[in-house]
Amino acid sequence: MNGRNGRLQAGRDSATLGGHAMPCCMLPTWTRFRNRSGTNEEGCAGITTCGRAAAFAGPVGNPGISSWRRLLLGAFAAASLFLAGAVEVPVAAQSDGGRSLKIGFLIDFSGGTLAARDRRRAFDLAIKHVNQGGGVLGRPVTVAIGDATARPDVAVAEARRLVDVEGVHAIVGPNSSASTLPVAERVIGPAGIPTVSFSATSPKLTTAADNDFLFRTALSDVTQGPVLAEVARDRGFGNVGLIHVDDAWGRGLADAFGAAWKRPIKAVAIERDRASFLAELRASAAGGAQALVVIASDRAAITMVREALDHGIYKQFVFGDGAKRVGLVRAIGGARLGGMYGTGPATAPGSRASDAWEAAYVNEYGSLPVLAYVKEVYDATIALALAAEAAGSTGGAAIRDRLRDVGSGPGTVVIAGPRGVAEALRVLSGGGEVDYEGAANSVDWDENGDLRRGHIGIWRFTGDERIEDVRAVTFGR
Repeated sequence: MNGRNGRLQAGRDSATLGGHAMPCCMLPTWTRFRNRSGTNEEGCAGITTCGRAAAFAGPVGNPGISSWRRLLLGAFAAASLFLAGAVEVPVAAQSDGGRSLKIGFLIDFSGGTLAARDRRRAFDLAIKHVNQGGGVLGRPVTVAIGDATARPDVAVAEARRLVDVEGVHAIVGPNSSASTLPVAERVIGPAGIPTVSFSATSPKLTTAADNDFLFRTALSDVTQGPVLAEVARDRGFGNVGLIHVDDAWGRGLADAFGAAWKRPIKAVAIERDRASFLAELRASAAGGAQALVVIASDRAAITMVREALDHGIYKQFVFGDGAKRVGLVRAIGGARLGGMYGTGPATAPGSRASDAWEAAYVNEYGSLPVLAYVKEVYDATIALALAAEAAGSTGGAAIRDRLRDVGSGPGTVVIAGPRGVAEALRVLSGGGEVDYEGAANSVDWDENGDLRRGHIGIWRFTGDERIEDVRAVTFGR
């Protein structure tokens, strides 16, 4: 298999350390765990961070000489049996070291609370489905949580903590392209930790120097940009202003939009955390723009749109995926933003996998999420678990080398949701192959860890302050 750098680097073979340091808010939760053989084991529920330290309970008091001799002889015999049998242990079994698969979840918890909450719920649901299905390699999957914040340097530090302190074998996240790029190149690539981001969409990640350890369950913005341009044209605009965040995501989507637009445009870059964008708004409108294309997070978009309306600079807007937030239309008002369109990720119409996932999510949490990149979290988590089961190992390179296999077939087609995940684990544990159809999209990855196919959605804000999905545009190659 060829990596995006033309070579593959061996990953860490075992990472879980006994007696992990745990944040005070992440205390272990223990439950009865039922494995695929039907027997019960004591294990971690997988919803909170956990780790067990091996302990030796020595004799109480001061043992005599004969007691110590028996103890040493017993230890010697046990060691001899271990060494004698070690030569026959398969490489895959050696690499997992008898430890449970541990997956890190690395996202920005400081951003929108609804987005962080729903994405954490999707992650927890995936772990629950895996463990209900028997776990990975007959053991419950455990987790560790990291807060990437909105700062790439913090994301890198948290990724290192997850790898070096928590001992994770794989990571779901980060959510932003600006953080994913340095995490991939400075942490997970050199350490050999397979990582699947669910919402980092910058085209720059396609060529990241990550030793082929970075994958994505969200389409690259080379696909969203043309759809965003199509929406602007369909709305009757021939000249637009464009304001984008000056980071890997903002520049990538702005460039993809500009390449597909081929009409007058005035693009202006902004820093993310600004109190006012008046100067940039006026600069973007200077060429006679009819509408503003907004490529920014919801918080920046609220400030930007409010100032544009209040100062009479723009009345019409088109939004990228970062602004698909109910909080935006509620802050500005449905009377002012109702009927404004945007783009973002979408699920294949009529997808059985999506239907099964939605039923499971509602059963667990009561209602569906309305924000973007939630199903993608679930798919990233399930794909890593299935790849580890297929590899028969928790080693980083072993998991990485099976990620493409579990999502592209040939094999038994399995779908998202508790039944599909359990079936996938059963087939893989028996030596079979699976083709996992995700809740959001297929996880059919190319040589760069990018999706080969998927969908970009077109949505709009409504007058009663909701988000309404309009249609899905198919991408495939």
